[in-house]
Amino acid sequence: MRADILREKFLDFFKNKGHRVIESDSLVPKEDPTVLFTPAGMNQFKKEFLGFSSGSRRAATSQRCLRTDDLDKVGKTPSHHTFFEMLGNFSFGDYFKEEAIVWAWEFLTKDLKIKKEKLSVSVYKDDLEAYKIWKDKIKIPENRILKLGDKENFWPAEAREKGPNGPCGPCSEIFFNHKKGQVEIWNLVFTQFNRKEGARLEPLPKKNIDTGMGLERLTAVMQGVYSNFETDLFAPIIKEIISEVNKSPRLELVYTVADHIRAIVFAIYDGVLPANEGRGYVVRKLIRKSRMHLWALGIKKPYLYKLVPEVSQVMQVPYPQLPQRRENIAEIILAEEENFISTFNSSDKLFAEKFSGLLKKEDPQEAGRIAFQLYDTYGIPLELTLGWLKKNAIQFSAQTFNSELAQQKTRSKLKSKMKGEVFALGDLYLGIKETKFLGYQDYTSVSKILRIVRDEKQVKKIIKGEEGQLILDKTPFYPESGGQVGDRGELKKGKNLFVVSDTRKNNKVILHIGMVKAGSLKVGDFVSANIDVSRRLSLARNHTASHLLQAALRKVLGAHVQQQGSLVAEERLRFDFTHFKDIDKGQLQRIEEMVNSAVINNYQLNTKVITLSEAKKKGALAFFAEKYEGKVRVVTIDDVSKEVCGGTHLSSTGAIGYFKITTEGSVASGIRRIEAVTGHFAYKLIKEEKYGFEQELSKKSTRIKELEKQLNLQRADTIKESLDSLIQNAAEINGIKVITQKMENVEMDTLRKTVDLIKGKVSNTIIALGAANQEKALLVMGVTEDLCRKGFSSQELISAVAKIIGGSGGGRPDFAQAGGNNPENFEKAFQELQNIIQNKGL
Repeated sequence: MRADILREKFLDFFKNKGHRVIESDSLVPKEDPTVLFTPAGMNQFKKEFLGFSSGSRRAATSQRCLRTDDLDKVGKTPSHHTFFEMLGNFSFGDYFKEEAIVWAWEFLTKDLKIKKEKLSVSVYKDDLEAYKIWKDKIKIPENRILKLGDKENFWPAEAREKGPNGPCGPCSEIFFNHKKGQVEIWNLVFTQFNRKEGARLEPLPKKNIDTGMGLERLTAVMQGVYSNFETDLFAPIIKEIISEVNKSPRLELVYTVADHIRAIVFAIYDGVLPANEGRGYVVRKLIRKSRMHLWALGIKKPYLYKLVPEVSQVMQVPYPQLPQRRENIAEIILAEEENFISTFNSSDKLFAEKFSGLLKKEDPQEAGRIAFQLYDTYGIPLELTLGWLKKNAIQFSAQTFNSELAQQKTRSKLKSKMKGEVFALGDLYLGIKETKFLGYQDYTSVSKILRIVRDEKQVKKIIKGEEGQLILDKTPFYPESGGQVGDRGELKKGKNLFVVSDTRKNNKVILHIGMVKAGSLKVGDFVSANIDVSRRLSLARNHTASHLLQAALRKVLGAHVQQQGSLVAEERLRFDFTHFKDIDKGQLQRIEEMVNSAVINNYQLNTKVITLSEAKKKGALAFFAEKYEGKVRVVTIDDVSKEVCGGTHLSSTGAIGYFKITTEGSVASGIRRIEAVTGHFAYKLIKEEKYGFEQELSKKSTRIKELEKQLNLQRADTIKESLDSLIQNAAEINGIKVITQKMENVEMDTLRKTVDLIKGKVSNTIIALGAANQEKALLVMGVTEDLCRKGFSSQELISAVAKIIGGSGGGRPDFAQAGGNNPENFEKAFQELQNIIQNKGL
């Protein structure tokens, strides 16, 4: 039976038992700081286990999970993995042990037809109730019911004695007895106690069920194989790897790569990119470990990225969007592979740098610590490091290396395991019904104060000058969520005034945070709740613009673009997204233009509340959707954008006014950020930029004039120095000296002054100077006073030759000027002047 069928059978079975089938949550836990990655199916239901209602008391999932606490066992055993799928059914204060046990047995023995004699179970040593159900109800022989202690059959392990405090309980495991050994396939956790200080266990008022069954292990059982790596979940990937290896490969290495590539692909699919810390560090480490294994298999060139299509093919039924992302995911893995290969190829240089302090001073312990750092951070195998150390006669402490490795494993386990402390939430907001949000339609409401919290304590009254949190039965105030900041405004009762500086939420309870500015308010008072409307409209502009921005990014850069975070504030918006390359100026302009085009077209926004699965079928983006909400709100902007979003928006895009990108850049490996402004903030920025541009232009214009003045002075000096040369080189026609010269890059004023300077030094001379200025011909002519008395006129001479340069001119007998369009004809004009003088004579 194929894994896809098994997954479907499990979910259908529990759907028929009244469970809501919930889509798998992301590998990145939402609002859960206790773990790096989602390690189990129950993580997305922590609030339900605390008593918060999500609309359903029964749920079933096939949850994608990632753990690194058994990393060193992956590939060496038949069933350890980093990435796996956990099938689970859950009860939130509904059914308990009998139903959980009976249904588990029914699914395995009736639906899957596993032979009963192949199954055995374990129970907690003090859980007589579970023991009796297995023995008397299910009729399992006593010799196949094993009683175990706190470490094996209590959740969290050994919590009874060691903690942490919080919900806990016994568990019962189901095993399949394979000829090669016993395989644990299903764990049923009965959360029935609340651990208190002093190792006291108090019964929970509402008992819960949390079960987990590894799909990979179940698939191995149903396909008649002992190792999970022989199932259809791994076989195509393994076959592809082996096809690339020239010799008989070490299967342990092949299995490890096949496991790791699944974890890598789905981590990137969920927005986690290789980095040097946090989740990104885990992905980087898995890529580098896989790369080392590929080297050992004889695959030297980048290859890991080529396995992405195989993973995509195997997992496309539960994740139909994965094939659309595979090219982008492969590109990210390829870039990381190439970087690591480059690092590895220069390992000698890296070794010399890291161990430089030990070449003269012996310190085996420090050598051990550095070797571990190289292994853990860079993925450099210990064997490679030891070879270099031996060659350079550096002593090495294996004990220190192993100690560092053990500490790292402990840290990894602590990060991968679910921590009970996450349940230790205060009871300040428990017992309050969900706040009714009116803010999509209304900006004001008359509301009742249900609770006042001050200094983390409930109080009945709050007076002038005191800060606190007010909880209302209904409100128009939008709480900070989805990147959009909370509303501000005021709560009034007559002259009594509470100014709301922020709005937050705890589960589905909305908290109005602020201070009493006048009078006092008490629990039970009815107040007028009024938001700051102008601020809300600015927020709506930026939120609607964020949707248009994401649509434009996906259009210009590709469908791989995925939101990684956002800020929707009053004065600006910020949008983080996945993209592995720089964005050039042309692309950025296109993105801005596409958003503004949607603004100009004034598209109407439509909102509709539907199921999440229906929203996804309609093509709505839902990167941060609540996975277990029954209904979600879809915001549609014509055929431009469709997103699951609970934020506040405009009714039409035209109200954005104008959208302007202010900054764009990289904030992490593979993550880029755009910041932008809209509305009057965009107008203000454009005005400031225009004013700044005009100021800068004015400064530059003044500077240019100063430089031109300096240049003209320099040219004048140069011309003065060349006057004697011009005079000496004058032609003589019929006893008259004739000076003609074409000059470069000079203005009319310079030409005029040059004529005057020459006339001051000579007599019996006619002067003609020309210059080309921006494709225009400038011509000046001067006649010395003695020639003027003899009948020569600059005005007559220039009139005769100006037409040759494509213009006309005029002036006085002693000086005239002309302009034209043909500067290339100066030589012809000078020749014509000489001909006139030759013919006229004295």
